[in-house]
Amino acid sequence: MTVTGRATVRFVLDEQIVELSDVPPTLTVLEYLREVRGRTGTKEGCAEGDCGACTVVLGELSRDRSRIDYRAINSCIRFLPTIDGKALVTVESLQASQSLLHPVQQALVDHHGSQCGFCTPGFVMSLFGLYLNEAAPSRDAVVTALAGNLCRCTGYKPIIAAGCAMTEYPEPAEWNRADAQSPARIERLRGVQSGSALALPGFHAPTTLDRLAELLEIEPGSVLLAGGTDVGLWVTKQQRALPSIIYLGAVAELQEIRQDAAGLRIGAAVPLTEAWRAIVELHPELQELALRFASPPVCNSGTLCGNIANGSPIGDAMPILIALDAQLELRQGRRSRRLPLDEFYLGYQRKDLRPGEFLSAVNIPSSPAAQRIASYKVSKRFDQDISAVCAGFAISLDDQRVTAARLAFGGMAATPARARKAEAALLNQKWQPQTVEAAVLALNEDFRPLTDLRASSHYRLLVAGQLLRRFYRESQGNTAASLRQIAPVAELS
Repeated sequence: MTVTGRATVRFVLDEQIVELSDVPPTLTVLEYLREVRGRTGTKEGCAEGDCGACTVVLGELSRDRSRIDYRAINSCIRFLPTIDGKALVTVESLQASQSLLHPVQQALVDHHGSQCGFCTPGFVMSLFGLYLNEAAPSRDAVVTALAGNLCRCTGYKPIIAAGCAMTEYPEPAEWNRADAQSPARIERLRGVQSGSALALPGFHAPTTLDRLAELLEIEPGSVLLAGGTDVGLWVTKQQRALPSIIYLGAVAELQEIRQDAAGLRIGAAVPLTEAWRAIVELHPELQELALRFASPPVCNSGTLCGNIANGSPIGDAMPILIALDAQLELRQGRRSRRLPLDEFYLGYQRKDLRPGEFLSAVNIPSSPAAQRIASYKVSKRFDQDISAVCAGFAISLDDQRVTAARLAFGGMAATPARARKAEAALLNQKWQPQTVEAAVLALNEDFRPLTDLRASSHYRLLVAGQLLRRFYRESQGNTAASLRQIAPVAELS
């Protein structure tokens, strides 16, 4: 594909504008920092966004260009061209022009939050992102901010204590909350942004939806890239050479969230952090799923539509979206169509996508007053873990009779799928234990789950039924304890 445009990647690092040409399209931010800049504070541990040793912070202008939004991300799976127009902050940046430790670092020293030290820079940067965004973070906020950081020797208690104490230290001269939003920093970031589209050999970042559709029509075999939390692993773990990449993150129309009486419309480039915030505001029942979906660095890069388009049978967003009857907006050239999410998956890694067609947005309906919804995730760990089973339920009641039922599961089949036999067992029946037991029995007709390292087929069917029972009990006011208070399953057999 021959495309004209700007051939240099521009971003801010330590108050300096960096301009690079001849950037390989799949060069990661981590590789650039360590191998090109010699910034070895940022570590490589897992190369898949799970351990947090590679954490850095990205600053991006808000949509009204009046402030900078700072977010922790995994540099090991983030391709360097995708930080074009942004500010990059590394652990070395905190010491760039001062001799004293930053309060985040000093708190870790004072609370003995480091032992071997390998993971410490990643913890520093995750806490630094929190430091810039919250003046007095709670313990829960600290724990959540560190959900994507693993430590194998120190233990988390002193690290969490440091996070809780970091805002009690005197503010540093640089990289305090006011300095992070200084007019000079904002103006410098405005200066690296350009109206022209970035176009490198093998990497194209169109700035309009029409141009994106046109490029994909020209070369339908291109890889569409949003956050890279899945595509990044194709390179770092599978060592795949990718075809031409079309990046969604520069298209303003795809970064929009719209809400009206009908529900939410979330664009394909909206980060999971923003998407889940909007979803939980519309459906507060999904707060726990949003918390457990992935770590903040993953959610700050990855997108909801990317999770849908990836089509993993264990993607945690799809069961509840299918239960809510979410609708997809698909675009092919100048043509658009809508498709129910539960008709999108045709088989394992097979989607109803035509050549040159892409997912541009997902529409999530509001809940009628009579509808009750819930979603549950079962995994070995509370945070940052792949589900053995994930369930999404939505039923409507009229005088305690089920008038509508949509039950969807992940981890039970080759794709996220509805339990149609179980739904039929509920429909037009009284919402009572006997009805629920009939639906639980029907799950055996809906699914023949596989056995793998996460769970056996028997366990998955057992858990699916238990989640439906839990849904009924909670609908009767018997609220279960928060999963944070329940010990993780030692072994899923």
